[in-house]
Amino acid sequence: MPVRLNELSSALKLNSSTTLRFLTTLQNRGYVYQDPSTSKYSLTYKICRLANKLSANMELQSVTHPYLIALTEIFQESACVSVEQNMEMVYVDVMSGPGKTLMGMQKVGNTSPMHSTGNGKLLLLNYTEEQIDRLIAKRGLRRFTANTLTDKESLMRRLEEVRRNGFATDEEENEIGLRCVAYPIYDYTDKIVAGLSITGPISRITPQLMQEKGHYLQEAAQEISRRLGYQET
Repeated sequence: MPVRLNELSSALKLNSSTTLRFLTTLQNRGYVYQDPSTSKYSLTYKICRLANKLSANMELQSVTHPYLIALTEIFQESACVSVEQNMEMVYVDVMSGPGKTLMGMQKVGNTSPMHSTGNGKLLLLNYTEEQIDRLIAKRGLRRFTANTLTDKESLMRRLEEVRRNGFATDEEENEIGLRCVAYPIYDYTDKIVAGLSITGPISRITPQLMQEKGHYLQEAAQEISRRLGYQET
C-alpha cells in the first residue's frame, strides 16, 4: 500500500530526513517508486527478486547443513556454502569445526571476493570472458596476500586448471596460512549455483589429507547437486 514520507518515518520511528535518505537510495536502485501525483511511495516488483533469492538461499541451507555437520566431523575443520550475488560470494551456510573458530569473513550473510576464494573461482566458471572483464572493471582484482591473483591472465589460467580438475582452491590467497578446497554444487539447470568448501591451516589441509579424505567433500557436493535436480551425464 502506498505511503507518505511522514507515515513511513513515524512507523519506523526515524526522523524524516533519515527516512528520505533511505527512500532515495532505494528509489535510485529501482526498489521504490514515488507517484508524482500523490508523492506516496510504494515498493516495485524488483523487491520480489530479492525475496526469491532469500527464499532460494534458505532452501539451499536446509539441504546443505547436514552435509556441513558431517564434513566438519570428518575433516575437523570449518565448512561453508556460498553463492554468487552481484559479482561477490555470499555465505549462506557455515559450520565451524569442533573446537575451532571460523575465519572472520565466514559468517552467514557476509561477502567475499570471487577471484581469491575457492568457491568464487567455481562460480567464475559460469562467466564468459566478457563477463570476467566486467567483473574486473567493477570489482577489481584486489591483492590480499602475495599469492592473490591480481591480473586477468593469471586468473584465466587458474580457471582452466579448476575446470580440468573439477575443484578449486584458495592457496593462501586471502590470508597467509589458510587453505580452502572447494567443490561445485549444480542444480537442475546444469549450472554451478554454489560452492561447498572446507577451510583450515595449510599445516592441516595438506595434499595428503585431501588424497585420503577429499572424496568425502566431492561426494557431499555431488549428493547436494542431485537433491537440487542435477543429473550427471
